[in-house]
Amino acid sequence: MLRPMGMTAAWLAAGLACFSAPPVLAAASSTDYSNGEVWLCRPGRTDACSAPQEATSVAADGTLTREAFHAAKNPPIDCFYVYPTVSTETTANSDLSVTVAEKNVVNAQFARFASKCRLFAPMYRQVTLTALRALMAGKPMDADRDLGFGDVVAAWNYYLQHDNKGRGVVLVGHSQGSGVLTRLIKEEIDGKPVQGRMLSAILMGTSLPVPKGADVGGAFTHVPVCRSNTQLGCVIAFASFRAASPPPANSRFGKAPDGQQAVCANPAALAGGSGPLEAYMSVNRIATAIEGPEPYSWTDPPKHIDTKFVKVPGLLSAECVTDEHGSYLAVTLHPTPGGARANDISGDVRVNGQVLEDWGLHLIDANLNMGNLVAIVGDETKAYLAKKR
Repeated sequence: MLRPMGMTAAWLAAGLACFSAPPVLAAASSTDYSNGEVWLCRPGRTDACSAPQEATSVAADGTLTREAFHAAKNPPIDCFYVYPTVSTETTANSDLSVTVAEKNVVNAQFARFASKCRLFAPMYRQVTLTALRALMAGKPMDADRDLGFGDVVAAWNYYLQHDNKGRGVVLVGHSQGSGVLTRLIKEEIDGKPVQGRMLSAILMGTSLPVPKGADVGGAFTHVPVCRSNTQLGCVIAFASFRAASPPPANSRFGKAPDGQQAVCANPAALAGGSGPLEAYMSVNRIATAIEGPEPYSWTDPPKHIDTKFVKVPGLLSAECVTDEHGSYLAVTLHPTPGGARANDISGDVRVNGQVLEDWGLHLIDANLNMGNLVAIVGDETKAYLAKKR
């Protein structure tokens, strides 16, 4: 059985079948988003997005350097986040109670964007891990996909009416969250005036369809794939795999229906080619089938690291690959023989010690690309403000 642990919170729900069926018109949500308790993150308060973001940079020779983090005091844009499947509740849909699982995932995937934007992250009644496990076991529960989507629409509309005030905004999601945001963009943003305020949408851990060889079409009519750090109104989508372990035939990611391909926009090189990843990895081992955190040695011999995140400059690069395996973000390791730093990363999905290759590096899609994505948001902000002027 898959169990969430630590920062991973089992970000395993790829949307799987959660978002594969044609959506129906979602009923209006009954959730009142004027109530601050149904928000994980909002500006001007101490909440889930206030957790420490300091990191330790681990050089190839084992030298440790602490990196401070500073949230922007008056950021000119906003970021709106929908988290992946993390709820451990036993029902098919979660309630709106904030638990450790939601706090952990927002800390790992979203809080660092505070250096560039005001942070908004609503709670929503998502399809739970319990429902995902039941689906994978061939015993699907009666999960209501439209319930969570209706919540996110309500939160988005509340944000637009009460908080946005014409500001630019970046949408950020992973896995089930990316599925919800895909539908939100399609139904509420694509081709409408509000698209002019969308700097970009960052949809991680998903297979966003687009016609082969095209940058627009498929999921969206007017929202193209981002091909530069200053392009606006576009989407960055990808699913990560080790370059040495591309998506297998039964992969849950990197695939699209016939005549289309999954979008791959490389945060390390949006224009194409390979680029270095500025990853912010968990200091602990990423795992899913154990209880409690498991230490991971980033140096040999092991050194104590007192931050929740580590950086590994020079160890990782990525390139979008489209081949017989699919369209995916291929992550390459660059080990240092004889170095004092670990030459591998944790993040493969494992159950009972067995790597599930069809999941790729889904657990750490955000971690691998975090520094690159934050930098892109900074560049987009400059372009957006220049355009407004």
